[in-house]
Amino acid sequence: MSEQQSDLRQQFIGFSVEAEVLKFGQFTTKAGRLSPYFFNAGLFHDGATLGKLAQFYAQTLLDSGVAFDMLFGPAYKGITLASATAVALAAKGRDTSFAYNRKEAKDHGEGGTIVGAKLQGKVVIIDDVISAGTSVRESVTMIRAAGAEPAAVLIALDRMERSGKDDALSELSAVQEVSREFNIPVISIANLDDLFTYLDTHTQDASLSQHKDAVAAYRTRYGT
Repeated sequence: MSEQQSDLRQQFIGFSVEAEVLKFGQFTTKAGRLSPYFFNAGLFHDGATLGKLAQFYAQTLLDSGVAFDMLFGPAYKGITLASATAVALAAKGRDTSFAYNRKEAKDHGEGGTIVGAKLQGKVVIIDDVISAGTSVRESVTMIRAAGAEPAAVLIALDRMERSGKDDALSELSAVQEVSREFNIPVISIANLDDLFTYLDTHTQDASLSQHKDAVAAYRTRYGT
């Protein structure tokens, strides 16, 4: 990883903390775990923060070197993320089409479940996080059914934690399982290691440093 990419990751963590999208405390995850932090991309809900978030997505995708022809956003959060990222990419000189899906098929007008550009070529799936991998699996099915190729998954934060129940933890995280199942890279703007580095370099901020031990303990228990 280049120093520029590392800086981008730290900037993203700082941006998420400042926007209160990344919060510390005690939160129950979808898996039923008590997590010392919580990331909710749905809170990027004004023009300024969404625009900045899209810049992070666009730059991370360009830096990854992944070859792609278009973007796909799984309903619902992925719709906003893919469209905003397409705008940010265009501003960087890479005009890219995008599409997204409806949860329910439409039987009038253009019909179907896919909205936007026709799915073709190499498609990057854009979402906020991967929890169980359900939306990615559904997206891959739709992309392949259209004769296109899933090229990568791009997410905001990789929690880097093993999936499964506490008494039967997998050796892999949900992200690793998705990458292995579909043989495609999963790219994240930042991950749990970056979050820990951020806490480690902000020890002078008591409101942040007080959570470092809890995050470390959680990483030891569930981390990959």
